[in-house]
Amino acid sequence: QVQLVESGGGLVQVGGSLRLSCAASGTTFSINAIGWYRQAPGKQRELVAAISSGGSTKYADSVKGRFTISRDNAENTVYLQMNSLKPEDTAVYYCATGPPRRYYGNNYDYWGRGTQVTVST
Repeated sequence: QVQLVESGGGLVQVGGSLRLSCAASGTTFSINAIGWYRQAPGKQRELVAAISSGGSTKYADSVKGRFTISRDNAENTVYLQMNSLKPEDTAVYYCATGPPRRYYGNNYDYWGRGTQVTVST
């Protein structure tokens, strides 16, 4: 059974940083695509960043230059380093995984329960 557990969320001031982690189990992590999504109250869930099995990355325009996704296959963990945080980054952040082809789409198979990120002014 595939399980994803996010951690690292919290309350941070504008301009601050957080690093989210997503620990995976029950899957061949090294070949999977991984995505980080977020959902703010009253808004649709959106893709924030994704990383392929080969290490290719892509980002939403709103976070380019501020967020970095990375993976540690030995630890079955994916990270999302978030810098220069803004109030509009406030959301529940989820990680998701699936086969390599998911990197090119938006329909991952397995999801974590999310971690809250709140950016205060």
